Amino acid sequence: MKVYELTLKVFLLKTIGSTETLQKISELIDKSLSRDKKFLEFHTNSGFKNYTFNSLFPVEKSKIYNEGKIYSIKVRTIDEELAEYFKKNLVNEYTDFIKALTIEYKIIKPGYIDRIYSITPVVIKTEEGYWKGNLSLDEFEKRIKENLIKKYNKYFNTKLDEDFQLFNMINFDNIKPISSKYKSVNILGDKLTLTIAENKTAQDLACLALGAGIGEMGSRGFGFVNYKQL
Repeated sequence: MKVYELTLKVFLLKTIGSTETLQKISELIDKSLSRDKKFLEFHTNSGFKNYTFNSLFPVEKSKIYNEGKIYSIKVRTIDEELAEYFKKNLVNEYTDFIKALTIEYKIIKPGYIDRIYSITPVVIKTEEGYWKGNLSLDEFEKRIKENLIKKYNKYFNTKLDEDFQLFNMINFDNIKPISSKYKSVNILGDKLTLTIAENKTAQDLACLALGAGIGEMGSRGFGFVNYKQL
């Protein structure tokens, strides 16, 4: 499996608070997708989008990303056609807050993945909102696994045997839930580190996670992960 990574350099036209960065980046990407009939339909349809992105970097300790400064964003996908579209079109995009400047493109082919760790919060939603208090830890872990399996099955038009171990250990890297704004709602998530099992299915899903994120709302920037190899 190939993961396509685009590093977009951007100029801020207005200051953005850290809780709003993912939403503002989403608006930039959505605007780019909306310029093409096929990708507009892709954007508006429900279902997995198979791309994700991180927040602005370098990280501002003040939690304020300042007007007039240049930052970078990493966008990843497992879909080559979508990657090519972003490569050609995202670089020319702008909103009231962000103007794209340049883009770099590379293909990631990870070998054995020891662990993946989230750069943006991982979101698992329930009818009552944030998962803690509504799901057990076992149920939360099951949702993480099921979400990746569904993404894999949908994209590759297959059905994985679900009797496998995805990870050997899960660590929560945050003390309290991390809040991000999305459509005037505060979304709560967690920073996770997953130590990945050695079996082929677990390794394939870990690779998928690099391009599609873990948890829900990956196309809104949630659950973006990096990885470490042995």
